[in-house]
Amino acid sequence: MRVAILGLGIIGSAWADNLRADGDTVTCWNRTSKGAPGEKPDPAAAILGAELIILVVADPPAVESVLTQLLPALRPGQILMQSSTVDAACNRACAQAIAPTGALFLEGPFTGSKPAALARQTVFYMGGDQAILERARPALSRLAKAILHIGPVGMAASLKLAMNVNIALVAQSLCESLRLARAGGISDAIYFEALKLNASKSGVVDLKESKLRAQDWSPQFSLKHMHKDLNLAVKDVSVRLPLLESVRTIYAAGMAAGWNEDDFIGLMRLMP
Repeated sequence: MRVAILGLGIIGSAWADNLRADGDTVTCWNRTSKGAPGEKPDPAAAILGAELIILVVADPPAVESVLTQLLPALRPGQILMQSSTVDAACNRACAQAIAPTGALFLEGPFTGSKPAALARQTVFYMGGDQAILERARPALSRLAKAILHIGPVGMAASLKLAMNVNIALVAQSLCESLRLARAGGISDAIYFEALKLNASKSGVVDLKESKLRAQDWSPQFSLKHMHKDLNLAVKDVSVRLPLLESVRTIYAAGMAAGWNEDDFIGLMRLMP
């Protein structure tokens, strides 16, 4: 396939490399040039001739900025898949904005941080027309272990935010539990051995154990992006979520400490 990837962060770069390794023609763009193969100077140039356009940038303002640059260049039949983590309203606005161009819209947020993207183990949450998804599936299936069609545009964005709230709350409970064990003189080796046999063992434990034990805060999923997602979750629907409100204050403290680019599990440092 001819694929354009707009946004060469941790995830976009991994997807571009994997598709290029498969023999796809991949063009790309990033706000700050990465010198990547097929990189173009602007989004409009990057999507020229592309069948599938994947947009994966930081937040709703970034999505809106790139979309403004894309609109004059979009052509009928091109598929724009918006994979950035945003709220439902943002994706519905994107779909509405591109409709007059004849291009097709897919909502495609995902779960899976850097290791999953590199290993082609992303899980896509898809919103939009099933027929459009089937056209994109040949490329997406080579990046993912699962592709879930959630429903109309907007629903996949809401599900993605719900999943990230779950991850953030589980990660915070892991940090606090580990801190309690350490205070009791329990070694990390014994703690994680016991946790793996406990009902509360999770994928977050599998992903973050080595980082916690080594105090390695290099980003798999940055604190700033998780903080943004938690704020979007509060905005997305009008429900009261008391644990989320509490955890948001912890993320705000981590941001104030200057840990924006670190992995979100680095919030362990807030517990001396």
